Amino acid sequence: MIITIASGKGGTGKTTVALSLARVMPGPVQLLDCDVEAPNDHLFLHPTVTARHDVTIPVPKIDAQRCVRCGECSSLCVFNALVTLPHQTIVFPELCHGCGGCSRVCPSGAIAEVPRTVGVVEEGHADGIRIVQGRLAVGEALVPPVIDAVRQRARSGGVVLIDAPPGTSCSMFAATRGADAAVLVTEPTPFGLNDLELAVEALEVLGIPSVVVLNRAGIGDNRVHAFCADRNITILAEIPDDRRIAEATAKGKVVADALPEMRLEFEALAKKLLDPKTFGARADIRRPA
Repeated sequence: MIITIASGKGGTGKTTVALSLARVMPGPVQLLDCDVEAPNDHLFLHPTVTARHDVTIPVPKIDAQRCVRCGECSSLCVFNALVTLPHQTIVFPELCHGCGGCSRVCPSGAIAEVPRTVGVVEEGHADGIRIVQGRLAVGEALVPPVIDAVRQRARSGGVVLIDAPPGTSCSMFAATRGADAAVLVTEPTPFGLNDLELAVEALEVLGIPSVVVLNRAGIGDNRVHAFCADRNITILAEIPDDRRIAEATAKGKVVADALPEMRLEFEALAKKLLDPKTFGARADIRRPA
């Protein structure tokens, strides 16, 4: 079963929930850190890294001797990664999305594709948890290829937890599409509610069933409860606004390890997530082997 832990905004406790669920889920468990611009699961789990893989995308290289400067390639590219001038065709590799269309429309065969490294994927393990994390290269802006590379390293069987990037941009879509279910972590504040609404709409587009985990319960107001009731979304757990949770996180500890009572809460949450009744409307969910 593939479960994405997501949030409409940063700072809601998404990674806190993902880490504790990884700790208490029945094995085998895989944790994919797809927040590739700022991966941080490793700071808490301290995995032993067993493999590293460069993530590359194909970018065009122009053979100036063969290029007739017809403009077919630059006309096709919606990202403006190529510009055709009277005396040369210029490539801006940082803008290229690696679709390969330019080389296919070039009538003179002047475009070859060469790999460009945009990030790295690391595989490892920690206390029975298999961990895969991606890291975007410094200065790069193209996130989805690195996320896709992380997800391609997932193995079949057991539970796969995806720690998704915050927000509802293409990065979140890349991390979430194809998942069996999503856990949306939010907080009872106006910002939390606004971004929860955006995340729910995004998951509806993807056709992925979702539940909510309410973090810092006890602050703010009840508008998140009202929204979930109106949209028929289950609030599966409420994590209290407890200073000890913040202190444990600040010290680099997994909350389920640091606080025994919270471990019980996360064990109950894990049991509910694996219960077929929780996502009964999704008939094709793959249950743990």
